[in-house]
Amino acid sequence: QVPLVESGGGLVQAGDSRRLSCAASGRTFSGYTMGWFRQVPGKEREFIAAISWSGGFTSYAESVKDRFTISRDNAKNTVSLQMSSLKPEDTAVYYCAADLAPVGNWRYLVNLEVWGQGILVTVSS
Repeated sequence: QVPLVESGGGLVQAGDSRRLSCAASGRTFSGYTMGWFRQVPGKEREFIAAISWSGGFTSYAESVKDRFTISRDNAKNTVSLQMSSLKPEDTAVYYCAADLAPVGNWRYLVNLEVWGQGILVTVSS
């Protein structure tokens, strides 16, 4: 059973918005930081955003800051990524992740504890 399941990907036009969701399956992530990474074929996985368990702390990559918003609903065991003003360079496979590391460390992490399968977002120009 995949512990994290992403949804909401697909093909969008440049300038449009899209909301990705990630649902925990089979377990809860109480106390965990959760977040999103993305990867383009041939490139390293890139940190996008992270949110603390309380939701009070967030962190974003500079490339998406002011365009993307991360949120979570602990009662539903979900974390979401609202993406706005999408650009073709946002095209990637987006991965949801969970780890006990604090939000501020996520941009430096490579091997997080739990990963989703990933979902493709394609932004056409």
